[in-house]
Amino acid sequence: MLLNYCSIHLENKINNIDINYHSIPFMPNTNAKNIFIQGAITAVFIADSIQKHSTKTDIGAHNIFLGQVRSDKIGEQEISAIEYTAYETMAIEKMQEIREDIFDKYGLTCMHVYHSLGKVNAGEICLFVFTSSRHRKMAIDACQETVERIKQELPIWGKEIFADGNYKWKENT
Repeated sequence: MLLNYCSIHLENKINNIDINYHSIPFMPNTNAKNIFIQGAITAVFIADSIQKHSTKTDIGAHNIFLGQVRSDKIGEQEISAIEYTAYETMAIEKMQEIREDIFDKYGLTCMHVYHSLGKVNAGEICLFVFTSSRHRKMAIDACQETVERIKQELPIWGKEIFADGNYKWKENT
């Protein structure tokens, strides 16, 4: 398990005793799910995720978003891949906050989020968001909001790689 350490100094009076804290470890939320997959997200992985829900009879609707790497042109250069990096611990923690907000807001039955790390070629899947609920509107709205919040709030960066090996850092829109 990764630990982040922050050095802080607190003075606290408890029963007239001074307590000083130094280098208190930041423990990641152990309930937070790892959302990262190395490389592209495969069709087999997606199909397997969907199939696992066939036994859950309290679900009436699913909504799926698949983000795919486009081979956009920037100037005269065509993107052949995106290499994703992230501040993983922070992204996982933030995704847990988003997950809890979305569950509370839309009354979901289930949510799965997977994002690629490393190189993903044009035409391959880099983001898979799968929401489930009793009714379609909740699943659809929850999925859409989740995707928008991932793009806006998670510390994930993409390096757009051109066919000639040059690159440009991607700007999320």
